[in-house]
Amino acid sequence: MALAFLVTGTFSLFFFGSIGLLLLRMYNALVENRNRAELAWSNIDVALKQRFDEIPQLIKVIEHYVQYEKNIISELLRARSNYGLAGSINDKIEAAKLLSIAFDGAMAIGEAYPDLKSSEHFSQLQSRISNLEARIADRRETYNESVAIYNTRIAQFPEIIFARLFTYEPLVLFDVAEIEKERAHLRGSIERDDVA
Repeated sequence: MALAFLVTGTFSLFFFGSIGLLLLRMYNALVENRNRAELAWSNIDVALKQRFDEIPQLIKVIEHYVQYEKNIISELLRARSNYGLAGSINDKIEAAKLLSIAFDGAMAIGEAYPDLKSSEHFSQLQSRISNLEARIADRRETYNESVAIYNTRIAQFPEIIFARLFTYEPLVLFDVAEIEKERAHLRGSIERDDVA
């Protein structure tokens, strides 16, 4: 009888200990995936803030050469304000998309104004912003990969139990499809203006 109790107790301890370790591993994996996604976002956020800081200089250069493009300047200011007020990652992603579109508009006017295009200051700004855009694109890929892994994990069984218990919400991908559509539209309008 004592031997049966000892065997049953040992088996129960092993069984529940194994389940506990499995649950602990799942929880730790979720935390790790969420932290990786947040770290990837932090890397993007640094480059986005650097781009954000270039806006006042860009506006000064544009105002100096181009008095008639007030809508470009107002779009830049509005996009900068939206990004500055964005609190959550989701809000910052949406604001960053609008900021990219506004930057594209500002960079495109260099094509329409030869004096602006030949300005060394504008060329330097254009180069810095292009480099920042490239860094953002590289970091966006890492972020989106981390978010995809995290979102998949919190939707799978049994991790979904932990995700709901600890209120882990899906993260938003930094999708550029809208930005690319707007850039294509902008390029098309510039080409039409050049032909006219």
